[in-house]
Order: sequence, then structure tokens, then C-alpha cells
Amino acid sequence: MVELLLFFVIIAPAVGVLLIAFATHRNGHLSSLISCSSVGVSFLLSLYCVYSLLQRSAEHRIIDVDYFSWIQAGSFLAPFGLHLDPLSAVMILVVTGVGLLIHIYSIGYMHGDPYYSRYFAYLNLFIFSMLILVLANNYVLLFVGWELVGLCSYLLIGFWFEKKSAADAGKKAFIVNRIGDFGFLIGIFTVFAAFGSVTFREIFGRTSSVAPGLITAASLWLFCGAVGKSAQFPLYVWLPDAMEGPTPVSALIHAATMVTAGVYMVARSFPLFSQSDVALVVVLTTGTFTAIFAASMALAQYDIKRVMAYSTVSQLGYMFMALGAGAFSAAIFHLMTHAFFKALLFLACGSVMHAMANETDFRKMGGLWDPLRKTGQRFWIGGLALAGIFPFAGFWSKDSILLGAFTMEHGRWIVWPIGLITAFLTAYYTFRVIFRVFHAEPVDRHSVKHAHESPQAMLFPLTLLALLSIVGGWIGTPWMNSFGHFLEPVFGSAHHEISMGKEVSLMVIALVIAAAGIYLAYHLHFKKPEVPAQLLASKPYLARIHQILYRKYYVDEIYHAIFVRPILFLSEKLLFRVIDVNIIDAFVNDVAAILKSTGGAFRRFQTGDARAYAAAILIGTLGLLMYFAWMVR
Repeated sequence: MVELLLFFVIIAPAVGVLLIAFATHRNGHLSSLISCSSVGVSFLLSLYCVYSLLQRSAEHRIIDVDYFSWIQAGSFLAPFGLHLDPLSAVMILVVTGVGLLIHIYSIGYMHGDPYYSRYFAYLNLFIFSMLILVLANNYVLLFVGWELVGLCSYLLIGFWFEKKSAADAGKKAFIVNRIGDFGFLIGIFTVFAAFGSVTFREIFGRTSSVAPGLITAASLWLFCGAVGKSAQFPLYVWLPDAMEGPTPVSALIHAATMVTAGVYMVARSFPLFSQSDVALVVVLTTGTFTAIFAASMALAQYDIKRVMAYSTVSQLGYMFMALGAGAFSAAIFHLMTHAFFKALLFLACGSVMHAMANETDFRKMGGLWDPLRKTGQRFWIGGLALAGIFPFAGFWSKDSILLGAFTMEHGRWIVWPIGLITAFLTAYYTFRVIFRVFHAEPVDRHSVKHAHESPQAMLFPLTLLALLSIVGGWIGTPWMNSFGHFLEPVFGSAHHEISMGKEVSLMVIALVIAAAGIYLAYHLHFKKPEVPAQLLASKPYLARIHQILYRKYYVDEIYHAIFVRPILFLSEKLLFRVIDVNIIDAFVNDVAAILKSTGGAFRRFQTGDARAYAAAILIGTLGLLMYFAWMVR
């Protein structure tokens, strides 16, 4: 029964896509209803499947079923099969649950858009693709879902394709992800070469029988795909530009689900990565650096969505930090809570934009607490959760990652302080936005006067996400740790050799640091908002640092100089001017010119004059007679 329902979990959104595309694309209201209903059905089926999983004993909480042979060539076999265990159970609930709330929010946010039906078809296609990714029982089917969510990302980022910036952002996301996906493909080939299979159940039970070098190579290549999809350094550059898409898209794809696909894939490959210290060090280093690197860039951004985008990159770095430290359960715990509060923050940003005629620069805002009190309250909840303030969800999940970093055998005195510094920066830039948007003196009182609260279709999802941002972390508290126990069949038991007193002390340290970040934001952006500008004007070195952060360390310019400009030069000067124009086009044109001149010559005989034709026939006949007479002679 569960095996059949699991199949319908992924089919329901696909049915929604087909119905919208072929039946209701001219009726926006009906399309949105079908889209939300199909995801709602998928969510209810997911709840039942997870409930059925919980009824089993811990060691039997795995449902793996092959529905049919999909690709078979010689010894290579890739079935169409689904795999439900505690890890994929968490993911399908996040994808369908948060996805459903964002679908409902989109009804109000996208109202009046000329491509309303197409938007909801794309959202359903994304949910279908993401469910394939997280439920696949082999790397090839996972890669299909992986590529489909990349396609959906391209379509949704560039949804307003009439804007050049949106179209360019979609292409940038697609191209940068292809770089990582190339490595992912090599990783799948390496896995097959090492194990003779791509199916999880056949691979993960035999890791001890394969050469460590092969496992390290496979893990590192697979991680290349995660770096692209989860926007880690150096392939993070696509995600901030992805904010050109509709705000619900930012919440669904670039905060709650798609960007976590890389984290999920590495966690799913736990038996491989756990056998390679080299791979774990690479994951740890990449995640730790990305966390603080992206957080520093968020300090100097003024676009509310772009601040949240860099925050997402940073928090994904936190997750990879946990994976590299061996705290796999902590990484998935933070993935889940992050989906709640970051989706809340993105949707709250959308509510602010809705009230401010799509304005995103918070330097033009201020004083929005009174007209947008409900949005402001929910923004505060999301901000407190992101900053890691007790007792919100982010506090528990962030603390579990920092605890994992602190209890590492090696490198904790580097990774743990960087995690704390990142937490301080996170609290500061988050409340820098909150104080400037809601509590600072309004820059334009006319805009504030006409600002209005969002409709209920947008506020209802915000309310539920706010509730989850408050209570969603309680299942992972050190005293309950129900979440960690639930994931033990996948990752095994996690034993922290640390006393409860020291653990509480670490929690207090992290909380104090986060509170210090909030206080600094309060002091600089509410109590004395003139101070930042004065500091930049009086301290040239601070102005230079601010400029570097504002320009994002000039990484885009460096990439453009190293990769984009040479490729464009070669494409235009060599491939186009020389090869295409002077060789290929010249050859084709010369053939055409020869045929044209030959045809022109023969065309002279086609005059249409009957007397000329008769004279030609007469002359020809006389010529033949003279020829035969000469031959007879």
C-alpha cells in the first residue's frame, strides 16, 4: 500500500502540470486551484507514508521499491525505483509542506500576472522534479530530478523574461550549475566503475570492499555537483542574481528546497563520504569558508532580497560545515528549520515589496511597522530564528552545528570560532534590514502613507511558517533529540563526548554573540542611524572595505575577465569571424555562387521565344545531318 502511495506522491504534481498545460491554461483561477490541490494531495500522501514509516521499528524504517527496469545496457541497470527512509521522509515533508504554503502565497502575490497559469505549471513541475530527486533509489534517477529542478530554476528565475536582467539571471544560473553537474556526472561514472551499480542499496552495503582512493574520487566528484546546486564557493555566483525571479520562487527554490539538494545528496551519500577523510575535509573547508564569506557580503547589500540570498548561501555553508564535521543529523536538522524561517523571510520580503510597489532597496523604506504590523511581526520571528535566538527553531539547529564543530577531533579551534563569527554577522545583517525597513524614520512618508497590508492569501502562509519557525526546532533539543534518533537508521548514532554543563555553556556563548549582533544593528540602524554614514566618510579604510563588500569582492568582475570575456572573444573573433564567416559561410556561398552562375548561363537559352526555339531546333537538325553525312563519307 505504502509503495503504491509513494509513487502517487510524485505523480500528483505531474498531473497538475498536465491539466494546466492542456486544459486550464486559459483559466488562471482554475489553474491555481489545480496546482495547489495537486501539491496538497502530495503533502497528505507524504504524511501518510511517513506515518507508516514511523509505525515500523527503527531498523526496518526503509522502503525501497523498483517499479520497473528503466535503463539496461549490458551490466548497467538503472531501475525506476523509490527509496523512503527517515532522510527522504524529512525531505518530502519539507518539499511538499513548504511548497504548498508557497503555492497558496503565490495566489495573492502573482494575481494579475499575464502568465499566471504558466507560473503555477512551472511550480508544479518543480515540486514533481524535486520529489524525484529526494525519493530516487539510484544516482541516475536522482540525476534526472537534479537536472529537472535545474530546468525549473531556469524557467522560474527568468519567468519575467521581458526584463533583460531576469533573462540573464536565468541563463547564469543554468550555465553555472552545468559546471557543477559535469563533475556530478563524473562522480556517477566513478561510482559505477567502483561498485558496478548505481543503486543505493547495492552501493552503500559494500563501501568497505572498495579501494579508498576510488571512494574519495567518487565523493569529491559528487561534491562538485553539490557545490553548484547548493551555491557554494566558487559556484555561488548564480544565486544572488536569481532574485530577479518572483519572490515566491526565491522562497521555494532558492531558500527552502532546490538549493538544499546538494546538502541532501551529500547526506544521502553518507556511506561514501564517511569512508573518506579527504572528502570530509574538503566539504568542511568549503562550507566553513562559504559561510563567513557570504555573510560578509550580506553586510553591505541594500536590496532586501539580495541580503536574504547571501544569507542563504551562508546558511548552506553552515550545513556543509556540519556535514564535513561528521554531524550529518545536525546538517539535516538545520536544513529543515532553515526551510521554515528562510521561506518566511523571503515571503515577508515579498509582502513588503507588495506594499512598496516592488521596491527592494531598504534605503528608500522605513517606518513600515504601523501599516505592515502583521508582516513586521512575522519578519521579526523569522529574523530571530535566523539569528539563532532562544527558543526559536534556528537556535537549536545552529547550536547543533556549532556543537558538532566543537566536538571535532581536529580543527575545532578554527571551525568553531568561524561559526561563531558567522553567527554574529548573521544576527547583525538580519536586524540591519528589520530596523531599517520597519523601525527607522521613513525616507518617503508618502510611500509609507499609502503602504497597505498584504491579503490573507499571503498572510496565512506567513503565519504558519512563523509558527514552524518558533516550534519547529523543539524536536531537536539536546534533551529530546527526537530528530537525531529518527535519523539514526541513516547516519547511525551520534555521540558527543561533552558534558551537559559544557554544552549549555556553548549554547550561552552562541546566544550572547547573536544578541551582540542584534544590539549592534539596533545601535547603528535605529538608535543612531547617522553613524554608519559618518564612519564611512571619516574612515577611508572603512569606506574601501565597504566598497569591496558592496561589490562582492569583485568576484563577478574577476569571473567575467577570466572566463566570460575570453570565451566571448574566441567566439566572436575566431569561431564567428574566421571559422564561421571565412570558412564555413565562404564555402557554402562559393558553392551557391557557382551554381548561380551556371544557372545564369543556361538561363540565356530559356527565352520563351517560339521562333528562337524553332531556329535552334533547325540548326541542331542541320548539324546532326552534316555530322552523319561526314561519317558516311
